[in-house]
Amino acid sequence: MIDVRGPAAGPTAPAPRRRTARRHPFSASRLSKALVTLVLLLQVYPFFWLVTTSLRPAKDFAAGNPLAVTTHPILDNFARAFDNGDIPRFLLNSALITGVSDLLIVVLGMMGAYALQVIGFRFSRLVLGLFLLGIVVPVQVALVPLFINYTDVGLLDSYPSVILPLVGFALPMSIFLFMSFYTYVPKETYEAAALDGCGPYRLFWWITTPMSLGTVATVVFVNTIFIWNDFIFANTFILSTGKKTVPLGLQSYLGSMGSTDWTATFAAVSVTVTPLVLAFLVFNKAVVRGLSGTTRV
Repeated sequence: MIDVRGPAAGPTAPAPRRRTARRHPFSASRLSKALVTLVLLLQVYPFFWLVTTSLRPAKDFAAGNPLAVTTHPILDNFARAFDNGDIPRFLLNSALITGVSDLLIVVLGMMGAYALQVIGFRFSRLVLGLFLLGIVVPVQVALVPLFINYTDVGLLDSYPSVILPLVGFALPMSIFLFMSFYTYVPKETYEAAALDGCGPYRLFWWITTPMSLGTVATVVFVNTIFIWNDFIFANTFILSTGKKTVPLGLQSYLGSMGSTDWTATFAAVSVTVTPLVLAFLVFNKAVVRGLSGTTRV
C-alpha cells in the first residue's frame, strides 16, 4: 500500500518569546500622579491646618508647636471670634458687594461680547483691543484718581465705590471668555432664528443666553473669588466700620504690639472662607463644563 499521508513532519521549532518592555519605575504616568498628589497636598493642607488651629486651645497653640494637630479640640475660639468682631455684618457686606458685582459683570460682559462677536460693527476690533488692554492695567494706577473723583461726587465710603472698579477691572477678561464661546456658536443658529422673526434682542435673551450658562458659571465663580477676597479697593474707599467687608474685618483681629488672639483669628478666617468652599463644592462641575464650553458648544 502506498502511504498517501506524505512524509512525516519533523519537530516544530518553538515560537520565539516576545520580549515585553520593562516599565521604568519613573514612567510619565507615575510622575504625573506624583505631581498631582503633591499639588493636592499643597492645596489641601493649608485649609486643614486652618481648621485644626481654629479648634486648638490658645495656651496649647502659644506654648506648643504651631504646626501640630490638637488632640483636645474646643469651640471657644469661635465664640471669641464672634465677640471680638461683627462677623455677620462683614459677611453680609461682602455678599452684597460680590452679588451685585457678579450680576453686572455677567450682564455687561455678555452684552459686550455679543455686540463685538455676533452683531459686529465698524471698528469692533479696535474696541475689543481697548477692552483687552484693561487686562494689563494694574489696579493700583486707578486708586488715587478714583479716590479724588469719589470725594468730589460724594461716593466715598459707599458700596458703589467698591463695586464700580471691581466690575470695570473684571470686564475685559469676562468679555474675552464670552467671545471665545460665541466664536464656536454656528452662524446657522442665528440665521435660522432670524428667519423665524427674532430680532437682535430676542436673539440675545432667548438664543445666546441659555447656551452661555456654562460660561456664566465660570465667570461668576472666578470673579467671586477675587471680589470676596478684595482688600485694596475696600481698604481705600471704605471708611466706616459698618461697611467693612471680610478682609477688612479680619484685619481688626490683629492687635497692636503683637497681642493677637491667633486661635480666635483662625476661627474667624475659617468662618469667612466657608462660603467660598461650599460654593466650589456645589458648582465645581458647572465650572469645569463652563471652561470646556468656552472652546465648544
